[in-house]
Amino acid sequence: MNYYSIPPLLTLICFLGLAALTALRGRKTKINILFLLICLLGSFLYIDILFAFNVKSSETALKISRIDHFFIIYLIPLYIQFFHAYLGVQDRKWLVRISYVLTFILMCFTPTSLYIESMHKCSYGFFAKAGILYPIFGLGSVFVTIYALILIYNKIHSEKNSIQKNKLKYIFAGFGIMGLMNGLNVLPILGYPVYPPGNFSFIPLMIFAIGLFKHDLLDMGILIKKSLLYSVLTALLTCIYALIIMVANRLFKGYDFSDSIYFPILFVIFIILVFGPLKTKVQELIDNIFFKGKYDYQKTIKNVSSMITSVLDIHEIAKRLMDTVVNAMLVDNCALFLRDKTNSDFINFATRGKYFNQIHSISMTDSSPLVKFMKEHRQPVIKKNLIDRTKEPEIERVLSDMNMVYAEIALPLIFENTLSGFIILGEKLSGDLFSSEDLDLLETLASQSSLAIENAQSYKVIDDLNKNLEKKVGERTHELKQALYEKERTQEQLIQSESLAAIGQLVAGTAHELNNPLASVTSLIQSTIEDLSQWDNNSPPDENLIDDLKFADKELGRAKSIVSSLLGLSRQTQTYSEAVNINSVLNDALRVLHNQYKHLDINIVQDFAEDLPEIQGNFANLGQVAINIIQNAIQSVIDKKGTINLTTRFDKDTKQVVFECRDNGPGIPESIRQDIFKPFFTTKEVGKGTGLGLYICHEIIQRHGGTITVEKSDGEGAKFIVKLPVNA
Repeated sequence: MNYYSIPPLLTLICFLGLAALTALRGRKTKINILFLLICLLGSFLYIDILFAFNVKSSETALKISRIDHFFIIYLIPLYIQFFHAYLGVQDRKWLVRISYVLTFILMCFTPTSLYIESMHKCSYGFFAKAGILYPIFGLGSVFVTIYALILIYNKIHSEKNSIQKNKLKYIFAGFGIMGLMNGLNVLPILGYPVYPPGNFSFIPLMIFAIGLFKHDLLDMGILIKKSLLYSVLTALLTCIYALIIMVANRLFKGYDFSDSIYFPILFVIFIILVFGPLKTKVQELIDNIFFKGKYDYQKTIKNVSSMITSVLDIHEIAKRLMDTVVNAMLVDNCALFLRDKTNSDFINFATRGKYFNQIHSISMTDSSPLVKFMKEHRQPVIKKNLIDRTKEPEIERVLSDMNMVYAEIALPLIFENTLSGFIILGEKLSGDLFSSEDLDLLETLASQSSLAIENAQSYKVIDDLNKNLEKKVGERTHELKQALYEKERTQEQLIQSESLAAIGQLVAGTAHELNNPLASVTSLIQSTIEDLSQWDNNSPPDENLIDDLKFADKELGRAKSIVSSLLGLSRQTQTYSEAVNINSVLNDALRVLHNQYKHLDINIVQDFAEDLPEIQGNFANLGQVAINIIQNAIQSVIDKKGTINLTTRFDKDTKQVVFECRDNGPGIPESIRQDIFKPFFTTKEVGKGTGLGLYICHEIIQRHGGTITVEKSDGEGAKFIVKLPVNA
């Protein structure tokens, strides 16, 4: 194969590829069948040219060419019929009939020298030499091509639909120019010393292929994917790479340096340096042609989707939705239709674009064909997909509705299986079709919009109810304030009564505690009085007498401390602004409780932090909390060798004073932990507990701005944690 065979080979590949694609994916429409026949005859033509360029015998080339032209001449009527069908020309069927009749007559002469006289040798190979009748075919080809180009040109200028206009431009630049280039093949046949222009038809055919994939020119329902294009690109570059190797091998064959080991190494380096950047540039070109902007608006739509789901103003949602669709999708118009709550109609709630700006109001009822179609199918309605079904009365009415609102796509807004509205999109300003990626994004946006709109409408209903309730709430505010005051007063009384009851229970044991030091002091004082009455002024007092007085003073101090703790823990004051040291609270609580556990086998471990900051609160109330928690811990370990760990610390991160009480008792079952702070909940026997202790502790800690929780201990038992803010 010589170098001149490369252009016709590429053209042949293009024709075969388009024919295969049409046969495998195209619908059996008249347009697709005509296109397939043209591609097949074009393939025959370039098979003939490839043979003529590469065979050694002129007789063989002549025989093949005459056989091939027996079929090729039907390209003229097929070409006319294809463009009439594609452009919808109905009033010139006579032209198609005449062309078929003339072609049939001319076909009878193709095997003779009247059509192709002989084959003449050119620099690129053998090529046919025209007979007497061949100019008829040549002139017919040129005439038909010019006629088709004029038809397309006029249709482009009269077409208002931008999508159709884009399709026609690709038909003109692709299939129309291809026909013209093939028609100019008559020049070398008529004896002009030029390379056949039609061999370069692969260029317009590639343009046609771009339009075929990008704009679905033949309504095959296929849109190109980036992965497929990149695969084709890789294959094409591989072929070019192999071709360069073949050419280099022939050009440098016989030179001494071609046998050197450095030649292939340098050649590979050259290929890598050239083809790497070339592949990148071609990929960028493909992205600009096919996918420009597609990845710019995906992120935008996702961002706006997340925004509109958080907005509760339906007007703001509609505004953002319209702006997003128009600016991101670049459509000429867009409208949001929502159901009118006063009736069953759908009205254009928000609009954008050149058409809707001139229209004040459009409404559609539940019985409108488009609305009924969306209710039935619950998926986007695409005008392009319905055009081929216009023979169905229902589809014709749906298309009529879509034309009324200038819609290329209608997106239903479905919420809880109910059509709550729909979004209308017009044509893209670029004239491109809506791709599958576009539809995926739009469906996602529609589903999120339906939810956001429903939320906004529900919020509006609730907001209206709230506004109506404000008057009633105002009328009952005084009663509610009074009820709250009574509740607070009752709660205060409950805390006080529980506190007094707890202190009352402790007084009996404390009285016994006080009797011991007071009895000791009384006895010592009496004996001291007797000693003093008998004291001789001439002799110094007995040292034992002084020790007895010191002991009496110590015991009185102990009694004073116990009484002070009782007084501190029993004070009934409502102030929460006194400085309180938690360590002091716990020490007083332990003094008061000492009588309860001193004869028990209980070890109370104290781990109090030094320099613990003071908090602002109520000393007596916090003492009640400490007594209650420690008393519960004592009662939980009363039947065993018990250990109670009391810990205080300061959490610098949260600026809280923390008090923990951990015991090794049976613990609190997880099933009731959430109930222990509820009023009147108790696990004790009847008569041994009211169920108010921990509830009141919880209320007191809450008033101090803190928290009280119970957790499972690291070992056995339970652990209560109280946290109080320093700057409450």
